[in-house]
Amino acid sequence: MKIRLVKLVALVLGAVGLMALPAAAHVTISPSSVRKGSADQLLSFNVPNEEDNANTVKLEVILPTDSPIASVTTKSMYGWTTSVEKTKLKKPVQTDDGEVTEAVSTITWTATDGGLNPGEFDLFTISAGQLPTKPDKLTFKAIQTYSNGDTVSWIQQTVKGAPEPDHPAPTLELTKASSHSH
Repeated sequence: MKIRLVKLVALVLGAVGLMALPAAAHVTISPSSVRKGSADQLLSFNVPNEEDNANTVKLEVILPTDSPIASVTTKSMYGWTTSVEKTKLKKPVQTDDGEVTEAVSTITWTATDGGLNPGEFDLFTISAGQLPTKPDKLTFKAIQTYSNGDTVSWIQQTVKGAPEPDHPAPTLELTKASSHSH
């Protein structure tokens, strides 16, 4: 009986947590941390629609090119088109597959079927190939566009010890790589 009650409470708390995602009103990245140098990571940008009378119709994510991700692919989404821009790197990146001289710099998702209605959210997912090994975090700037022409630029840096900015950029923490592999 106790186990059932614990499971029920956990289920209810999980459901409440999921319903609260759109209310967070920030574009965030999930997971929030991964190991430095890891490969084949699925990264999702959680995008809530916080407008009362407009749909989210476009999301532009600017990837860091000072510490580039060696390989990026996008997941197709029903009702959205995706365009990818690449930039030539100042310094090539060495990977297991050879030298990488250009990297994805911007991904733009554009709604073809109405977009995200008020009160909805969606996950815009990429597969990130070898992540950099030097920085402790990667900051992705995101620009959210609504059907009424309004834009919200999720580009502000979060500074440790300071209050959270109004429009923080999605940030991926990079943790130390393990000394052994599985």
